Parts: sequence; structure tokens; C-alpha cells
Amino acid sequence: MKIVKQCILLCTVLIIACGIISPKGASGITIQQEEELANEFIKLILSHYEVITDPLITNYINDVGQKIVSTLPPQPFSYHFYVIKEDTYNAFATPAGHIFIHSGLLEAMDNEEELACVLAHEISHVVCRHISKKIERAEKVNYATLAGVVAGVLLGTAGASAAANAVTIGSMAAGQSYALAYGREDERQADQIGLNVLRKAGYNGKGLISTLKKMRSKRWFDSNQIPTYLTTHPASEERMAYIDTWLEKHNKTEPNINDYYFKRAHTRLVAIYGDEDVALRKFKSDVHNHPDDPLAYYGYGLILDRKGDHKAAEKYLKAALGKRAFDPYILKDLGRLYFLDGNYQQAFSILDGAASINSNDPDILFYLGRTQVELGHLADAVATFEKLISKQQNYPRALYTLGETYWKLGKKGDAHYYLGIHYKNKRDFKNAIFHLKKALEYINEPYKKVKVEKLLKEIRKKKSKSEKDDDNKAQKN
Repeated sequence: MKIVKQCILLCTVLIIACGIISPKGASGITIQQEEELANEFIKLILSHYEVITDPLITNYINDVGQKIVSTLPPQPFSYHFYVIKEDTYNAFATPAGHIFIHSGLLEAMDNEEELACVLAHEISHVVCRHISKKIERAEKVNYATLAGVVAGVLLGTAGASAAANAVTIGSMAAGQSYALAYGREDERQADQIGLNVLRKAGYNGKGLISTLKKMRSKRWFDSNQIPTYLTTHPASEERMAYIDTWLEKHNKTEPNINDYYFKRAHTRLVAIYGDEDVALRKFKSDVHNHPDDPLAYYGYGLILDRKGDHKAAEKYLKAALGKRAFDPYILKDLGRLYFLDGNYQQAFSILDGAASINSNDPDILFYLGRTQVELGHLADAVATFEKLISKQQNYPRALYTLGETYWKLGKKGDAHYYLGIHYKNKRDFKNAIFHLKKALEYINEPYKKVKVEKLLKEIRKKKSKSEKDDDNKAQKN
């Protein structure tokens, strides 16, 4: 039922978008309209899926993605890469350069080559504007059929059967043959472009074959249950043969890739977001079988921490650090454990060192700031939290903790100001208005008062709109 509901929601957005963006007589959609459509997809995806925001994982995925994008000619939009916490083998692209990969597929990968191949394939779908072109042709295809095609692309194999049942009944006869041919052409074109950009980025493309084999082995339904055009990336024999032929012709040398960064991100994904019992067995075995591998100890420390055994986790994280000194992510996790156990001076030393190596990691800055608060270094904590917010304003609890720290310093105006922004971002308009009005009582600087008054005006407008929307929903019900 969950998949069916998500599918219907995706289709609803697309049908509405098609009606707005591609009216009768339109020759195509503009880049701006494509970005607006992408925003609708993003909102829907974020509201129905858990997107992993772990800096180690997301920074790494984006680094690999941007390495591939850098080989392309100038693009009309920027590319963004995300990991969805779903134990399925899927990846997809929305219009305007938003690429999603499911954690299940990432967990099944063995190296950076495989990840790069999947990302390059999805990037190629965006470069070719495949989804956007479907919308441009909306006049020629029944909207329900079009919605079903795109829902299948987005939801992948796991949701394809549900998509067919929920959306395409009654419309398949009109559009199936068209959608089938179009999907196969899309995949061939994305393979061709993807393999070429991979080579330019320093990869050899072999990971595409190995990943497709993994995706094919994970098929949860047989071919009679899934319309072919609803399978996101069908690993047909014809397609595999084409890729094999290309690889034989173009691959003359092996790429020089340092897989440590892939393995580190993969270790964290399995330990923190994978099945607990599976992860515990895996890393316990890795420590025994690979005693010189720092990531075996890192993964075991992370899963022990996840299971609540902080003392044992500290032991294995220290062992990992001994084998990979100055790794900022291992430092961060060890420092976080020291903080949670109340060893604030040790936590400060570790986290301060981590921040000097990687000053862009929001987790490092957050725990460093909290440690500084516990040690009574309030002014330093404020500077750390403000640095964090300048890099990532939506980091959980950063604004709230900064407000609390200003309160401890006796700066009530600044405290209420940041608490107000915190509640505004949570869409808790009542508390946001309360704190911002309080901020006006304490703030003396004219320019700050202007900022607060502007925020209050914006929030009251949003609050009024939200209340009207609620009233309309109540009347409909």
C-alpha cells in the first residue's frame, strides 16, 4: 500500500505539471520550467522517502558525481546527488539534474567504479532531458500513461507492479507500444553517453556491467508481472552485449582509483544505515580476517556504538585511528563518543583536531561547539555554531543550540532571534513569532531590528496562508 500511495502521488504531480507546463500547442518546456518541475518532484520525494544526510556519505557521492559532470560541456543547471534510505536496487534522475541512488544499491556495490557508472548513466538521462522530453510529448500520449511511465522510472523495479496496477489500467492499450520503444532508446542513449563521460573522468565503464548483473539478480517479480517499460533499467541481453562490445573496443588501460574513500563511505552506510545484525556480524568478521584494515575497526566501532556499547566502540575507533591517523571522520566519531560519555576535554582535543583537517563537516562543528559549551568556552562555542550555520543553516538543532548559548551569555536578543529562526524553519509559526517579538524587545541595533521585522512579516504571511489551506482542507473533508 505504501508503494501504491507513493506512486499515485508521483503521478498526480506529473499530471498536474504536464497540464501546466505543456499546454496544447506548446513546442517544449524551458529550462526554468524544467527546474520548477524538478522542485515538485524533490518536494514529493523528500516527503515520502528518508534521504540520508550523513556528510561522509553525501560529500563522497557528490564528489564522484561532480567529477563526472566536470567532463561535460557547460550545463544549463547544477547537478545534485542524494542517497535514499531504501533497501532496493534502484537509481533515478529527475529533470534539472537531481540524481538519486537507493542505499540498497549503494550497499551492494564493491568499488567506486560501479558507483561512477550508475551516476554517469543517470547524469546522461538528464543531459538528454529524457523525462523532460516525455513531458514535451504529452500531447501525443495519454497523461495517465505518461504518468505511469515516469512513476515507473522513479520508483524502479520494486514499485513497478504497483505503478502498473495503480496508474496504467485503462491507458496501457493507448500508450504501451510508444512507451516501450521510447524507454529502450533512452537506455541505449544513456549508456552511450555515460560510457564516454566515464572514460573522460578516468573510469573504464566495467562497473556498469557488474552493477547491471546485480540489479538483474535482485528482480523481485518475473517479466509477466512488470511491463518492460516500467522497469527502470532493464538489463537485457542486447544491452549487456552492446556494453561488452564497447568495453572491448575502448578499454586499453586500467584506471588508477583510490578506493579508500568509497570503502569508508560504504563502511559507514552499512554500519549506520544497514541491518544491525548483518552489520555486526560483517565487521566482527572483518576485524578477525583483516586485522590491518582500519575500516574494519571503524565499521565495528560504529555498529557497537549503534548497539549502545560505547566503551567497546571507543576501543575499536581508537584502533582504527591508530591505523589511519588524521582521518577526520574517524576523529569525529571518536570525539563524539567522548562527548556523549562526558569526557569533554578529550572530546575537545579530538574534535578540534578534526575541525582543523576538515572545517566543512557540520557534525564536527556541532559537537565541537557543544563541547565548548560544556567546558564553559561560550564565546568560542558561538563562533563555532555561527560557522556551522553559515555552511548549513538547516542542520538539526544548530540554530536552537546557538540560541541557548547566546542565552547563557546573557545576550537575550540574539538568543530569541536564533530560536525564532529555528521555529520558523520547523514551520512552528506560533513559537517563531513569540521569539522574534521578544527579540525586538531586547535588540538595540537598528539593522537587526529591520531583519527581525522583515522575518515577522514573512512568517505572518506564511501562517495566514497555512491557516487558509487548513480551512479549505477541513471544508473539503
